[in-house]
Amino acid sequence: MKVTQRVKKILSAYESDCPGTKANLCRILMHGRLGGTGRMVILPVDQGVEHGPARSFAANPAGYDPHYHYQLAIDAGLNAYAAPLGFIEAGADTFAGAIPTILKVNSANSLSTNKDQGVYGSVSDALRLGCAAIGFTIYPGSEDQYEMVEEITEMAEEAKSVGLAVVVWSYPRGGMLNREGETAMDICAYAAHLACQIGAHIIKVKPPTDALFLDAAKKVYETQKIDISTMAKRIEHVVQSCFNGRRIVVFSGGEAKDLEGIYDEVRAIRDGGGNGSIIGRNTFQRPKEDAMAMLDNIIKIYQGKA
Repeated sequence: MKVTQRVKKILSAYESDCPGTKANLCRILMHGRLGGTGRMVILPVDQGVEHGPARSFAANPAGYDPHYHYQLAIDAGLNAYAAPLGFIEAGADTFAGAIPTILKVNSANSLSTNKDQGVYGSVSDALRLGCAAIGFTIYPGSEDQYEMVEEITEMAEEAKSVGLAVVVWSYPRGGMLNREGETAMDICAYAAHLACQIGAHIIKVKPPTDALFLDAAKKVYETQKIDISTMAKRIEHVVQSCFNGRRIVVFSGGEAKDLEGIYDEVRAIRDGGGNGSIIGRNTFQRPKEDAMAMLDNIIKIYQGKA
């Protein structure tokens, strides 16, 4: 596999990592139609655990089958596929080596009122299944946030010691945060920075709104005239908050939206310097033909062709 200069530059920012971890990051960055560009599109399918099977897959019943999601990510030419232990295990042999996989080792579920996540997998599971990385969600703001940080700090140390990469979903919620605060500009940037400080190689956050939640932060944004007037500018600020662009930052697709809303968001991520998108429900809840067309257009946007 020939590694592009763009990917070599990205990898050079991870100064403490061993060759094995860099090789796994490289697997993700060099795979698929965006391979070598520094951009990426990843399919995450952890919603069955998070929201329940019917809410996740009834809109497109093919999605009840774990093989469907592997094949969708492969056929679309995506960089990687992320899922919990059960889904990864269910296709690990059939699709071995076909696409880099990310084992989502913790998940919440809709039966709990706690803003917390249970651990469903391990670093040894990720190694056994040939994954390139582990994925872990933290909830900055939650009453359980420190426990979650301790869990991922320990697992990240283990993962790096055996050459795996670490992806952190950093989703503010709980505690004093209301619905608006979860996606406010200052909170999203804060959450992304926290994931970097934990030691994540790839950081996943939600696209921020132009709201400012913390009074102390609002004063700084206003005094320093930080431009958050457009989505592209807000994406740029999140990237800046991730060690001035020294970490890979991708953005979630979130709740279902129309195609133009998705494409506008992707263009803003591209123009703001984000590395890409992790799009789940907006992909697999569509019929495969429609999902393939949508992903094709998203990839073209990141390629600068749409």
